[in-house]
Amino acid sequence: MKAVRNDTAAIVLAAGRGTRMHTAVAKQFLLLDGKPLIYYSLRAFEESPVERIILVCREGESSWCRTEIIGRFGFKKVTAIVCGGKERYHSVYAGLCAAGESLSDRGLVLIHDGARPLIARTVIERTMEEAAQYQACVAAMPVKDTIKTADAERFAEKTLDRSRLWQIQTPQVFSYGLVKGAYDRMLTDPRYQKGVTDDAMVVETMTGVRVRLVEGGYENIKVTTPEDLILAEALLKHEGACSGKDA
Repeated sequence: MKAVRNDTAAIVLAAGRGTRMHTAVAKQFLLLDGKPLIYYSLRAFEESPVERIILVCREGESSWCRTEIIGRFGFKKVTAIVCGGKERYHSVYAGLCAAGESLSDRGLVLIHDGARPLIARTVIERTMEEAAQYQACVAAMPVKDTIKTADAERFAEKTLDRSRLWQIQTPQVFSYGLVKGAYDRMLTDPRYQKGVTDDAMVVETMTGVRVRLVEGGYENIKVTTPEDLILAEALLKHEGACSGKDA
């Protein structure tokens, strides 16, 4: 593996409500093989070359996270816990502001959805290497299914060329000055905020910098529904069996 710069921070997002999970407990704190879902993302970055981790949680949950997640599991790289906002981009921005206290403009910031518990260290390292070269990259995988667009009445309108379609994942990794500047500009005008779905979109539209797609993994799923939780547990146990390690 190529050497990666030391000027790095990971922002792990755990501020979502997870309404599609239909549980009273936020999805990031649901148990996956006996541990909170967010534990696995934090562990992956704890064991990676990333220097420090910023956890973004919902308002009122920072003390609980500090005691029951960071303290309980002994995460040493978590240097800040900050509260997120109404939209995902508000939470990302809170994390970026916290990261700016220790990162230079040329440092690397990795933005990861805490609801993706099965992120592999190899993917983290690949995205860091690519971002060091291209300034902006995202973990992604080619889509497996045929994708069609639909009209207003839900009739198939067009079949897209699957060979050019990628399923976007996280982490999404950028030079700090690039992504912070893109977010600063995006937040100046509500028109820029409409339809924002990920950090790469903010960088693409606000700066014009091209975002490199880096191979992630099909196991790097986002836990959104109860079915996803079942799948994640099966994948986690399979991973543990293959590696010979306890999950």
